[in-house]
Amino acid sequence: MRRDRMARGPEPMPVFAPMEETPVLSALEGGVLTLTLNRPQRLNAMSPQLIEALIAELKRAREDQSIRTVLLTGTGRGFCAGADLAGPGPGDAKPSGERDVGAAMDRIFNPLIRAMRALPKPIVAAVNGVAAGGGANLALASDIVIAARSARFDQAFVRISLIPDLGGTWFLPHTVGDARARALAMLGTSVPAEEAKRMGMVWDVVDDAALMDEAGKIARKLAAGPTLSYAAIKEAISAAATNTLDQQLDLERDRQRELGRSADFKEGVAAFLAKRPANFTGR
Repeated sequence: MRRDRMARGPEPMPVFAPMEETPVLSALEGGVLTLTLNRPQRLNAMSPQLIEALIAELKRAREDQSIRTVLLTGTGRGFCAGADLAGPGPGDAKPSGERDVGAAMDRIFNPLIRAMRALPKPIVAAVNGVAAGGGANLALASDIVIAARSARFDQAFVRISLIPDLGGTWFLPHTVGDARARALAMLGTSVPAEEAKRMGMVWDVVDDAALMDEAGKIARKLAAGPTLSYAAIKEAISAAATNTLDQQLDLERDRQRELGRSADFKEGVAAFLAKRPANFTGR
Protein backbone atom coordinates (compact mmCIF):
# COMPACT_ATOMS: atom_id res chain seq x y z
CA MET A 1 0.00 0.00 0.00
CA ARG A 2 1.35 3.41 -0.90
CA ARG A 3 2.71 5.49 1.98
CA ASP A 4 2.30 9.22 1.83
CA ARG A 5 5.37 11.35 2.51
CA MET A 6 4.79 13.53 5.52
CA ALA A 7 7.94 15.63 5.51
CA ARG A 8 10.31 17.04 2.93
CA GLY A 9 13.45 19.10 3.19
CA PRO A 10 17.11 18.67 3.86
CA GLU A 11 16.70 15.62 6.17
CA PRO A 12 18.86 12.75 4.99
CA MET A 13 15.98 10.29 5.27
CA PRO A 14 12.34 11.05 4.31
CA VAL A 15 9.65 10.64 6.95
CA PHE A 16 6.55 8.63 6.08
CA ALA A 17 3.14 8.23 7.63
CA PRO A 18 2.51 4.77 9.06
CA MET A 19 0.82 2.34 6.70
CA GLU A 20 -2.73 1.21 7.34
CA GLU A 21 -3.28 -2.53 7.22
CA THR A 22 -4.51 -3.88 3.91
CA PRO A 23 -8.14 -2.74 4.37
CA VAL A 24 -9.71 -5.60 2.41
CA LEU A 25 -8.30 -9.12 2.17
CA SER A 26 -9.30 -11.14 -0.88
CA ALA A 27 -9.08 -14.83 -1.70
CA LEU A 28 -10.47 -16.70 -4.72
CA GLU A 29 -11.23 -20.41 -4.50
CA GLY A 30 -13.70 -22.53 -6.42
CA GLY A 31 -15.36 -19.55 -8.05
CA VAL A 32 -15.96 -17.84 -4.68
CA LEU A 33 -14.23 -14.50 -4.10
CA THR A 34 -14.02 -13.98 -0.32
CA LEU A 35 -13.63 -10.34 0.68
CA THR A 36 -12.77 -9.73 4.33
CA LEU A 37 -12.96 -6.24 5.81
CA ASN A 38 -9.65 -5.93 7.62
CA ARG A 39 -9.60 -3.07 10.11
CA PRO A 40 -10.28 -5.05 13.29
CA GLN A 41 -8.85 -2.34 15.54
CA ARG A 42 -11.72 -0.10 14.32
CA LEU A 43 -14.36 -2.86 14.15
CA ASN A 44 -13.85 -2.69 10.37
CA ALA A 45 -15.19 0.86 10.19
CA MET A 46 -15.24 2.09 6.61
CA SER A 47 -12.36 4.36 5.66
CA PRO A 48 -12.11 5.79 2.14
CA GLN A 49 -9.31 3.30 1.47
CA LEU A 50 -11.49 0.37 2.53
CA ILE A 51 -14.35 1.49 0.30
CA GLU A 52 -12.03 2.07 -2.66
CA ALA A 53 -10.61 -1.43 -2.17
CA LEU A 54 -14.10 -2.96 -2.04
CA ILE A 55 -15.17 -1.18 -5.22
CA ALA A 56 -12.00 -2.36 -6.98
CA GLU A 57 -12.70 -5.95 -5.93
CA LEU A 58 -16.31 -5.72 -7.13
CA LYS A 59 -15.03 -4.45 -10.49
CA ARG A 60 -12.71 -7.45 -10.59
CA ALA A 61 -15.64 -9.74 -9.78
CA ARG A 62 -17.66 -8.24 -12.62
CA GLU A 63 -14.90 -8.67 -15.20
CA ASP A 64 -13.36 -11.99 -14.15
CA GLN A 65 -15.51 -14.85 -15.42
CA SER A 66 -13.83 -17.29 -13.04
CA ILE A 67 -15.49 -15.39 -10.17
CA ARG A 68 -19.07 -16.59 -9.82
CA THR A 69 -19.99 -15.51 -6.26
CA VAL A 70 -18.74 -12.97 -3.71
CA LEU A 71 -18.60 -13.75 0.03
CA LEU A 72 -18.29 -10.66 2.23
CA THR A 73 -17.31 -10.79 5.91
CA GLY A 74 -15.20 -9.01 8.52
CA THR A 75 -12.14 -9.91 10.53
CA GLY A 76 -12.08 -9.78 14.30
CA ARG A 77 -15.14 -9.38 16.51
CA GLY A 78 -17.29 -7.23 14.22
CA PHE A 79 -18.61 -7.16 10.66
CA CYS A 80 -18.53 -3.38 10.20
CA ALA A 81 -19.11 -0.45 12.54
CA GLY A 82 -20.13 1.92 9.74
CA ALA A 83 -18.20 5.01 8.66
CA ASP A 84 -14.96 5.70 10.49
CA LEU A 85 -15.91 8.81 12.46
CA ALA A 86 -12.49 8.88 14.12
CA GLY A 87 -10.78 9.24 10.74
CA PRO A 88 -10.80 12.27 8.44
CA GLY A 89 -14.57 12.39 8.81
CA PRO A 90 -17.55 11.21 6.80
CA GLY A 91 -17.65 14.41 4.74
CA ASP A 92 -15.49 16.94 2.98
CA ALA A 93 -14.34 19.83 5.15
CA LYS A 94 -15.48 23.32 4.17
CA PRO A 95 -13.59 26.52 5.04
CA SER A 96 -16.18 27.13 7.78
CA GLY A 97 -15.18 23.87 9.45
CA GLU A 98 -18.49 22.19 8.58
CA ARG A 99 -18.45 18.91 6.71
CA ASP A 100 -20.36 18.19 3.52
CA VAL A 101 -21.51 14.67 4.31
CA GLY A 102 -23.57 14.61 1.11
CA ALA A 103 -20.42 15.04 -0.98
CA ALA A 104 -18.92 11.99 0.72
CA MET A 105 -22.07 10.01 -0.06
CA ASP A 106 -21.83 10.94 -3.74
CA ARG A 107 -18.12 10.31 -4.05
CA ILE A 108 -17.46 7.34 -1.75
CA PHE A 109 -20.38 5.51 -0.18
CA ASN A 110 -23.11 5.49 -2.85
CA PRO A 111 -20.82 4.14 -5.61
CA LEU A 112 -20.12 1.14 -3.37
CA ILE A 113 -23.80 0.28 -2.90
CA ARG A 114 -24.51 0.82 -6.59
CA ALA A 115 -21.63 -1.49 -7.48
CA MET A 116 -22.96 -4.19 -5.15
CA ARG A 117 -26.50 -4.04 -6.48
CA ALA A 118 -25.37 -3.87 -10.11
CA LEU A 119 -22.98 -6.82 -9.81
CA PRO A 120 -24.53 -9.60 -11.96
CA LYS A 121 -23.33 -12.21 -9.48
CA PRO A 122 -24.61 -13.12 -6.00
CA ILE A 123 -23.14 -11.52 -2.90
CA VAL A 124 -23.36 -13.44 0.37
CA ALA A 125 -22.73 -11.50 3.59
CA ALA A 126 -21.46 -13.43 6.62
CA VAL A 127 -22.12 -11.06 9.53
CA ASN A 128 -19.71 -12.02 12.29
CA GLY A 129 -20.61 -9.55 15.02
CA VAL A 130 -21.80 -5.98 15.20
CA ALA A 131 -23.11 -4.44 11.98
CA ALA A 132 -23.78 -0.83 12.90
CA GLY A 133 -24.85 2.20 10.90
CA GLY A 134 -23.56 1.91 7.37
CA GLY A 135 -22.21 -1.52 8.28
CA ALA A 136 -25.76 -2.81 8.81
CA ASN A 137 -26.82 -1.46 5.44
CA LEU A 138 -23.69 -2.84 3.77
CA ALA A 139 -24.96 -6.26 4.84
CA LEU A 140 -28.51 -5.50 3.66
CA ALA A 141 -27.14 -4.50 0.24
CA SER A 142 -25.96 -8.08 -0.21
CA ASP A 143 -28.20 -10.71 -1.78
CA ILE A 144 -28.14 -13.30 1.01
CA VAL A 145 -27.25 -12.51 4.64
CA ILE A 146 -26.09 -15.16 7.10
CA ALA A 147 -25.55 -13.96 10.67
CA ALA A 148 -23.64 -15.38 13.59
CA ARG A 149 -25.83 -15.85 16.64
CA SER A 150 -23.89 -13.10 18.45
CA ALA A 151 -24.36 -10.62 15.60
CA ARG A 152 -26.53 -7.54 15.90
CA PHE A 153 -27.82 -4.92 13.49
CA ASP A 154 -27.83 -1.34 14.67
CA GLN A 155 -29.28 1.64 12.78
CA ALA A 156 -27.26 4.06 14.88
CA PHE A 157 -27.51 7.13 12.64
CA VAL A 158 -30.05 8.99 14.77
CA ARG A 159 -27.54 9.02 17.64
CA ILE A 160 -25.41 11.48 15.65
CA SER A 161 -28.41 13.27 14.09
CA LEU A 162 -28.21 11.63 10.65
CA ILE A 163 -30.51 9.34 8.67
CA PRO A 164 -29.79 5.76 7.59
CA ASP A 165 -27.62 5.84 4.48
CA LEU A 166 -25.92 3.36 2.16
CA GLY A 167 -29.45 2.60 1.01
CA GLY A 168 -30.82 2.03 4.50
CA THR A 169 -34.02 4.02 3.95
CA TRP A 170 -34.68 1.82 0.88
CA PHE A 171 -33.56 -1.57 2.21
CA LEU A 172 -35.32 -1.35 5.58
CA PRO A 173 -38.92 -0.80 4.40
CA HIS A 174 -38.41 -3.39 1.68
CA THR A 175 -37.21 -6.00 4.17
CA VAL A 176 -39.00 -5.30 7.45
CA GLY A 177 -41.94 -3.12 6.37
CA ASP A 178 -42.74 0.56 6.77
CA ALA A 179 -43.67 0.60 10.46
CA ARG A 180 -40.62 -1.33 11.63
CA ALA A 181 -38.33 0.66 9.33
CA ARG A 182 -39.50 3.93 10.84
CA ALA A 183 -39.08 2.67 14.39
CA LEU A 184 -35.63 1.19 13.76
CA ALA A 185 -34.44 4.41 12.14
CA MET A 186 -35.93 6.77 14.72
CA LEU A 187 -35.13 4.78 17.87
CA GLY A 188 -31.72 3.51 16.77
CA THR A 189 -32.59 0.17 18.35
CA SER A 190 -30.04 -2.64 18.26
CA VAL A 191 -31.54 -5.79 16.74
CA PRO A 192 -30.07 -9.17 17.78
CA ALA A 193 -29.48 -11.72 15.03
CA GLU A 194 -32.45 -13.96 15.89
CA GLU A 195 -34.83 -10.97 15.89
CA ALA A 196 -33.31 -9.77 12.61
CA LYS A 197 -34.16 -13.16 11.12
CA ARG A 198 -37.75 -12.94 12.37
CA MET A 199 -38.02 -9.47 10.81
CA GLY A 200 -36.72 -10.73 7.48
CA MET A 201 -33.41 -8.85 7.53
CA VAL A 202 -31.31 -12.02 7.27
CA TRP A 203 -31.75 -15.42 5.65
CA ASP A 204 -30.37 -17.52 8.50
CA VAL A 205 -28.66 -17.40 11.90
CA VAL A 206 -26.02 -19.96 12.84
CA ASP A 207 -23.66 -20.58 15.73
CA ASP A 208 -20.65 -18.29 15.68
CA ALA A 209 -18.19 -21.14 15.13
CA ALA A 210 -20.18 -22.40 12.14
CA LEU A 211 -20.66 -19.03 10.40
CA MET A 212 -17.97 -19.24 7.73
CA ASP A 213 -18.63 -22.94 7.05
CA GLU A 214 -22.35 -22.32 6.51
CA ALA A 215 -21.84 -19.12 4.52
CA GLY A 216 -19.18 -20.90 2.46
CA LYS A 217 -21.59 -23.74 1.64
CA ILE A 218 -24.12 -21.25 0.32
CA ALA A 219 -21.48 -19.35 -1.65
CA ARG A 220 -20.15 -22.56 -3.21
CA LYS A 221 -23.67 -23.66 -4.13
CA LEU A 222 -24.26 -20.35 -5.85
CA ALA A 223 -20.88 -20.54 -7.60
CA ALA A 224 -21.91 -23.89 -9.13
CA GLY A 225 -25.27 -22.52 -10.23
CA PRO A 226 -26.65 -20.70 -13.29
CA THR A 227 -25.05 -17.27 -13.04
CA LEU A 228 -27.10 -15.87 -15.93
CA SER A 229 -30.22 -16.70 -13.95
CA TYR A 230 -28.83 -15.00 -10.83
CA ALA A 231 -28.10 -11.81 -12.77
CA ALA A 232 -31.66 -11.73 -14.11
CA ILE A 233 -33.12 -12.45 -10.65
CA LYS A 234 -31.17 -9.54 -9.15
CA GLU A 235 -32.35 -7.21 -11.90
CA ALA A 236 -35.98 -8.30 -11.72
CA ILE A 237 -36.32 -8.10 -7.95
CA SER A 238 -34.72 -4.65 -7.88
CA ALA A 239 -37.02 -3.45 -10.67
CA ALA A 240 -40.09 -4.75 -8.84
CA ALA A 241 -39.76 -1.93 -6.30
CA THR A 242 -40.90 0.64 -8.86
CA ASN A 243 -42.53 -1.40 -11.64
CA THR A 244 -46.25 -1.94 -12.05
CA LEU A 245 -47.40 -5.54 -12.33
CA ASP A 246 -47.73 -5.16 -16.10
CA GLN A 247 -44.19 -3.80 -16.35
CA GLN A 248 -42.89 -6.64 -14.19
CA LEU A 249 -44.67 -9.24 -16.31
CA ASP A 250 -43.04 -7.75 -19.41
CA LEU A 251 -39.61 -7.79 -17.75
CA GLU A 252 -40.08 -11.44 -16.74
CA ARG A 253 -41.09 -12.30 -20.31
CA ASP A 254 -38.02 -10.60 -21.76
CA ARG A 255 -35.60 -12.23 -19.35
CA GLN A 256 -37.17 -15.66 -19.78
CA ARG A 257 -36.81 -15.28 -23.55
CA GLU A 258 -33.11 -14.52 -23.16
CA LEU A 259 -32.48 -17.24 -20.58
CA GLY A 260 -34.42 -19.79 -22.64
CA ARG A 261 -31.83 -19.39 -25.39
CA SER A 262 -28.89 -20.03 -23.07
CA ALA A 263 -26.75 -23.15 -22.90
CA ASP A 264 -27.42 -23.30 -19.17
CA PHE A 265 -31.17 -23.59 -19.75
CA LYS A 266 -30.64 -26.47 -22.16
CA GLU A 267 -28.27 -28.12 -19.69
CA GLY A 268 -30.70 -27.62 -16.82
CA VAL A 269 -33.57 -29.25 -18.70
CA ALA A 270 -31.37 -32.12 -19.87
CA ALA A 271 -30.08 -32.70 -16.34
CA PHE A 272 -33.62 -32.63 -14.94
CA LEU A 273 -34.85 -35.21 -17.44
CA ALA A 274 -31.81 -37.40 -16.89
CA LYS A 275 -32.10 -37.05 -13.10
CA ARG A 276 -28.48 -35.91 -12.77
CA PRO A 277 -26.81 -32.76 -11.38
CA ALA A 278 -26.59 -29.92 -13.88
CA ASN A 279 -23.23 -28.58 -15.01
CA PHE A 280 -23.84 -24.86 -15.45
CA THR A 281 -21.19 -22.84 -17.25
CA GLY A 282 -22.61 -19.31 -17.26
CA ARG A 283 -23.38 -19.38 -20.98
